[in-house]
Amino acid sequence: MPRVDADIKLDFKDVLLRPKRSSLKSRSEVDLTRTFTFRNSKQTYTGIPIIVANMDTVGTFEMAVVMAKHAMFTAIHKHYSLEEWKLFAANHPECLEHVAASSGSGKADLDKLKSILEAIPLIRYICLDVANGYSEHFVEFVKCVRALFPHHTIMAGNVVTGEMVEELILSGADIIKVGIGPGQRTLLDREVVTCSSKTDGGCSCPGDVAKAFGAGADFVMLGGMFAGHDQCAGEIMERNGKKVKLFYGMSSDTAMKKHAGGVAEYRLGVLLVYEFPASPHAPFGEQKIQAVVPSGKLLFARVSETVTLPAVPARHSGLMGFVGLVCCNYSSIQVFPNVSSCYYGASEGRTVEVPYRGDVENTILDILGGLRSTCTYVGAAKLKELSRRTTFIRVTQQHSQVFS
Repeated sequence: MPRVDADIKLDFKDVLLRPKRSSLKSRSEVDLTRTFTFRNSKQTYTGIPIIVANMDTVGTFEMAVVMAKHAMFTAIHKHYSLEEWKLFAANHPECLEHVAASSGSGKADLDKLKSILEAIPLIRYICLDVANGYSEHFVEFVKCVRALFPHHTIMAGNVVTGEMVEELILSGADIIKVGIGPGQRTLLDREVVTCSSKTDGGCSCPGDVAKAFGAGADFVMLGGMFAGHDQCAGEIMERNGKKVKLFYGMSSDTAMKKHAGGVAEYRLGVLLVYEFPASPHAPFGEQKIQAVVPSGKLLFARVSETVTLPAVPARHSGLMGFVGLVCCNYSSIQVFPNVSSCYYGASEGRTVEVPYRGDVENTILDILGGLRSTCTYVGAAKLKELSRRTTFIRVTQQHSQVFS
């Protein structure tokens, strides 16, 4: 029988911080700088522990230049060439202590990472990023990278459970990326795992960043909050009279088409639709959806299911037969009648258009100001003290919808 974990899990939207007595007179008195000495690399880091995510829309060289001015960190996306890295290092050597070179877990990724780190020895940080950090292959890959670069600081993920954090730390990682899916979180047992934990994803406002640090994160990685700026990759587009930019996950179909020539064949399948007559529990009929790969085998059992589609009325009794194809993205099903062939991709990321937001400098100041403000409300003179001064209160809503 499957095991159900029924314990309550809380997200950013579920809690607020309880104010406490404070001797601070101004937000300017708060020190956001942290210093860490890492378990495996033995390196020491000093800076504001906020990291731009290694996504090719936000983890750019242009973003790193601005972030470094604030002693903040950027995980550079893995798609820059060696020549581009050399040019960046020559023009902005002051930024190299605040960036990480990113890599996937494939052989080509490792070869490229080695060439970059050998050519630019001042890069001391590595970001090993996969969607699912639970595979044995990824654990072995972390061990391999640690053996090749014993004195580099390695951040690795993503995972969401304490036991996997421990395994990655013992395999050679120094910073663990915690978070799978939007807004998912786990609070690590810090008596079991002595490491630098980092929340990755889910923050949508400065208050969420403060809550992540209050919950015990040593670093916070942000993607969406830094999207849409001048320093982000991509062109400015116009939609309904408003300026927007693209923002997408690195496992999205957009990223796979851009960097890998398309969605891998093992992720593709054909969705067949069969229509059934009306019944008491489905007065407008039902449609049976079956996913098959080109070889004819079932691709995912989770999408081979009967779903009620009220917008498609039954017209005859008995099985109506093949009526079309559907597009399924796990949250919605759209029918395309009379289409002869169609593929769908089981990508793990989304592509969205975000409002154009100008220079990222203003967003940085907004985040840092909100974080300092939180510290003053709980009496934390330093960011290091925030988790010890934090008491969360469960709430049912956080802001008024009247004027939204």
